[in-house]
Amino acid sequence: MEHFIGCDAHKKFSVFVAVNEKGQAGEALRVAHDRQLYREFLARLPAHSAIAVEASGSYSWLVDEMERSGHHPRLCNPLEAKRRMGLTNKTDKLDARGLAILLRNGTLPEVWIPPSELRDQRELLRLRIFLVRLRTRVKNRIHGTLARYNVQVPGADLFGVAARLELGTRLPELPLHSREAVEQELATLDFLETQIESAEQRLEAIMKVSVEADLLKTLPCVGKILSMVLMLEIGRVDRFPTAAHLASYAGLVPRVHSSGGHTRMGQVCGNVNRNLKWAFVEIGNLVVVNQRRLAGTHVVRLYQRIRRAKNHQKAVVAVGRHLAEAAWWVLTKLEVYREPQGAQQVLSSTHG
Repeated sequence: MEHFIGCDAHKKFSVFVAVNEKGQAGEALRVAHDRQLYREFLARLPAHSAIAVEASGSYSWLVDEMERSGHHPRLCNPLEAKRRMGLTNKTDKLDARGLAILLRNGTLPEVWIPPSELRDQRELLRLRIFLVRLRTRVKNRIHGTLARYNVQVPGADLFGVAARLELGTRLPELPLHSREAVEQELATLDFLETQIESAEQRLEAIMKVSVEADLLKTLPCVGKILSMVLMLEIGRVDRFPTAAHLASYAGLVPRVHSSGGHTRMGQVCGNVNRNLKWAFVEIGNLVVVNQRRLAGTHVVRLYQRIRRAKNHQKAVVAVGRHLAEAAWWVLTKLEVYREPQGAQQVLSSTHG
């Protein structure tokens, strides 16, 4: 008799429940997250078992071990899975059994499991994103300290070579502890720059033979770094049935509320790939900055039209959505980005 297994994973342990074809649940088994104990438990399961597991923070190594043991992990969206379970009470056993029942019924809200190599490469990419954001925070702290004491350094970029030299001569104007704080922050900034450069070099080594990354660079305002973000966060483009699915995954599609002949567009969805959303919004903002250079292009006309009708933020998201859908076509057809023509242009213009 075939069994369907649900795994409710936590930080230090997992709870497993098996359900048979008749929907009868077995005993709940708790397995500590000791790698050897976990492997021994998986070895006792029926060969090639299908195991439903939520896409939680610790799923990566669990899925790897399941695959190494010859089983078939089925990753699912945790929020949607809980909604479909409809449980009033919540226990680890009920959650694991609920996942097993969804798997048995064919209603498990499955999500794609990125290959182990891609998950590892994403860690490097996300490290760079984290370091860049940390660098921005450090720069803002330095700006804030200088502003509090009215220490003004000429130049557009406070952290350029010339301005850094000038800043060094102005630091004595600060009180003792504030001066020491800025000195430490400047040292932190220098360290972060080396770490960011190191991460970028490793990413370039990964992407140097990627045809897809080169094609993504043909999108307006997409350079080396953003093409890497798009490539690694999208993964296999064929997991998205349509361009609209990719745009939705990137959090660029608004919710629709329609009733009684009245339709209202809500906020964009929140349960999305936030790094991909950041990337497409960043590209949209770069389009705004480069409006003069890109004058007459579809993305600029789209931005200007939506901005006039609504506001800047919605216009940037509309541009991001267009480019997300364009990225799907570029990766699916393995062709360079081309300006929308005819019906495609009309369809894209309705995204606002």
